[in-house]
Order: sequence, then C-alpha cells, then structure tokens
Amino acid sequence: MNRITEMLGIKYPIIQGAMQDVAKAGLVAAVSNAGGLGVLASGQDTPEQVREEIRKVKELTDKPFAVNLMFLNKKVPEIVDVVIEEGVKIVTTGAGTPKLYMPKLKEAGIKVMPVIPNVKIAKKMENLGVDAVIAEGMESGGHIGTMTSQTLWPQVVDAVNIPVIAAGGIADNRGVKAAMAMGAEGVQCGTIFSISKESPVGDNWKKVIIESKDTSIGVIGTKMGVASRTVVNKKAKELYELEDEMTDKLKFNQLLDEAYQKAVYQDDVEDGIIFAGSVAGMIHESKSAAEIIADLMR
Repeated sequence: MNRITEMLGIKYPIIQGAMQDVAKAGLVAAVSNAGGLGVLASGQDTPEQVREEIRKVKELTDKPFAVNLMFLNKKVPEIVDVVIEEGVKIVTTGAGTPKLYMPKLKEAGIKVMPVIPNVKIAKKMENLGVDAVIAEGMESGGHIGTMTSQTLWPQVVDAVNIPVIAAGGIADNRGVKAAMAMGAEGVQCGTIFSISKESPVGDNWKKVIIESKDTSIGVIGTKMGVASRTVVNKKAKELYELEDEMTDKLKFNQLLDEAYQKAVYQDDVEDGIIFAGSVAGMIHESKSAAEIIADLMR
C-alpha cells in the first residue's frame, strides 16, 4: 500500500482516465471493481446527466470511484453540488483550476486531484491544498501539453511533497515500472481502457486502435492552440489542413468536438476523430478492465 492506495481506498494505484463520452458508468464501475479507480467523465454533460451516471455507477459497484470536473463546462458549479449531494469522495479536474471550488470540496471531505502539465502549475495546486496531482505528459490522447512524460514526471516529483500520479504513455507494466522508478505513486491510463470490453466505443474504433502502428497517431490543432493527439485518419488530415486557413480557435475546437462525437456515437472512424495516445501501437487486443489492471500490475 502506498499513499495513493491508502488515500483513495483502492487496491491498486491504477486510475482510469476521464475520457469525455467514453468514461461512462459501465467502464468506471468495472475499473473500480477490479481494484483501480474508475473516473466518471462529466465533460459537457448537464448536472442531471452527471447525477444519473453517478447513480448508475453506484448500482454497479460499492468501491470508490471519482468524478472528473472539466472546467470548460459552464455548469461546473452545479455539477460540484451534485457530486457533493451524491456523496462522491474523489474528484479529478482538468482544463482549469479548482481554486474556486476547493473550500466547498474540502468541507465535504472530497479528495481533489488535478491534471497538470508542468512544475509551475503542480506547485500552485499543492499550495491550493489538493491531495495529489496527475502529471500528464504530451504522449497522452486528446488535448495535450508540451512536456514529454519522461521529463515531466521526475521534475514534478522533485517539486512537490504530495503524491504524483503519472499519466501519458502508459499501456503496460513496463510503463508502470518506469513511472514508479521516477517517483510516481500511481498511474493514470486512458487509451488502453478506451477499448476495454466495458468501453462504450464501437467495434470500428476498437479495431482502429488494435491495428495502429507507431506512426498511426499524430497531433492536430497545434497552430490553433488546441493541440490534440488523435488517430491519423481522413478527418484528422482535413482538420490539420484547415489550421492554415482558420483563425477562429473556438470554431476549430467546435469542429474537433463534433468529429469526436461522430466517432464515439456513430462509430465513424473516417469522418470522426479518435483521440488516442502514442501508446496505441502497443495495444493489440480488447481486454476487460480487470485483465488490463492485472497486466499493468504484473
């Protein structure tokens, strides 16, 4: 048992990434039942939708799980209230600072773990009183920072006294060992869980990841200030070319999100965007969450 497992009340220091529209109740509960920490993505959901998903998770597991607060969602204040009302005791946060909500969250006895991209922000979060930080390198899927995992993890570990959870580029037990060797006390994985048996994504999505090579994953949106790591497909190439013509960051982000929704809900892997990490080429089959956690901890 280390600080992460003790603090969160979980068996293994494995946290499932909060993938928007993918980290739903079935996947979250499966991860928690297997001894890790399932994380429910709130994304752009309404407070009512978040409450419904929380209750679904509770029906499927009696183990600890978390809710991710994504601060681009204008309904975050109401979602925080829902999290407290439903008795959730762990939150992860992204796309902003939890500063405004820390008093309310801590008063409710909730553990707060923000995703951070660099040492400066890690220190700010520690000073805010968060319980741990998730240091995510640019190898991760979806929106990414600028530092690689191998350079980010040890520098954050050296800079703060709270536990560090390593994220970005972990898909097997070698990645877990590397993270622990650099001083991390837990790991967060997204891509490997995105195609688990319990994931809601379709067969086409899973097949694309399973057939990925080391060169199948690229980055789009860099010129627009919304760098995102995705599978290189027809839509990703179109958006990449659009970067030279567009000046509206919000419009580009809207196109990106619409294409992502098409991949998630219609299983369209050509006109849809599939967020995936650099590790996609290491993933060769869809396994259950329990099997994934067993592999990671082997």
